[in-house]
Amino acid sequence: MTGNYDNSASFYDGLSRLVFGDALVKAQVYLLPNIPAGSKILLIGGGTGWILEEISKIHPSGLYITYVEISAKMMALSQKRITGANHVEFINKAIEDVDLMQDFDVVITPFLFDNYKPDTLPATCYHIHQMLKPGGMWLNTDFQLTGKWWQHVILKSMLLFFKVLCGVESWRLPDVQGEFNKCGYTVMETKLFFGDFVVTRMYKRNFF
Repeated sequence: MTGNYDNSASFYDGLSRLVFGDALVKAQVYLLPNIPAGSKILLIGGGTGWILEEISKIHPSGLYITYVEISAKMMALSQKRITGANHVEFINKAIEDVDLMQDFDVVITPFLFDNYKPDTLPATCYHIHQMLKPGGMWLNTDFQLTGKWWQHVILKSMLLFFKVLCGVESWRLPDVQGEFNKCGYTVMETKLFFGDFVVTRMYKRNFF
């Protein structure tokens, strides 16, 4: 189970912008225009919910969004967002405790997997994988290390901060790409931000 961000809900977005400027926002919205009209979307770990408004700017209606967030305070903020005529179902649980049918067209996981340890990530990824239709789209945004010293400094500082404040269990980044490979996904598009420290990718689930 991931950490709970209740203790940071009131300042999370502000802190993010202080450290990264608008890079994290740009990374998360970059691939949203690829969402097909009428999609059924599983959005996991959306934080304060601002991304719901960005999705609704692209598709003001016709979407069915299931929004899963473990933090009750983050969820309360998310429920105040303007989502147009889209239907949004809010589930205040960890994704590991949510069982849904395999009928989602799109999965979105913004900065979710850096919360997991390498030994807990595989089961969570496979659990989410089972809810996405074959041929479906998975949009994932997260941090990555490309060998630059300052990336390690920022990453360790973030993990320590959120470990103390929110109980995040991870001390290092797990092999997310390896999990997508094991589950049978093809990378359709990749975009890097903030000196390659942030990566957003669009995956397609293979039919086999």
